[in-house]
Amino acid sequence: MPDNYSSKQEGYRVELSLHKVLGTDNQNIHLTENRNRTMRDAVNKAARKVIDHCVSSKIGTVIFGWNKNQKDSINLGTKTNQKIVQIPTGRLKDRIAQLCEQYGIKFVETEESYTSKTSFLDADELPKFGAKPEGWKASGTRIKRGLYRTANGWLINADCNGCANIGRKVATILGIDLSGVGRGDLSAPVRLKLWYT
Repeated sequence: MPDNYSSKQEGYRVELSLHKVLGTDNQNIHLTENRNRTMRDAVNKAARKVIDHCVSSKIGTVIFGWNKNQKDSINLGTKTNQKIVQIPTGRLKDRIAQLCEQYGIKFVETEESYTSKTSFLDADELPKFGAKPEGWKASGTRIKRGLYRTANGWLINADCNGCANIGRKVATILGIDLSGVGRGDLSAPVRLKLWYT
């Protein structure tokens, strides 16, 4: 047996004794470990899909919208909070960044404040977090989950609108031309399934 086998066993014994002191049982330990494995698998699969798409499409830059402490004090209702707060977006960001480095793809992290409220097609001003001008108002509106109405009345996918606005926040810095992105590009996103059942 390898030398570290006994240290792993001892670590497991210590972990089990801590669980017993804290009042958890084997069933809870099993459920927690199963959830952690499932989440790790989902993060790895999602990150791999992003990188595979970038490699096959010859995309050289990944832009990741991120607000630090975005889930702190979130108030979307008890059930929704439980679902949203448990999604490990920080792990996903770190995994995508790690794979980008491995494949020579540039990884850019930017803050994403007001990207969901602002209309990409109407070229609304995109304020930074904490710097919203007095009287600022978006020209369009999010009418329900997944649907955004522009000032012209066009209906586009709300997530695509937010994504395009995230790209717009760093487009000038990166020298990216977004003039070719139109209503058709923002209307019908492709949904990728991580698990096939």
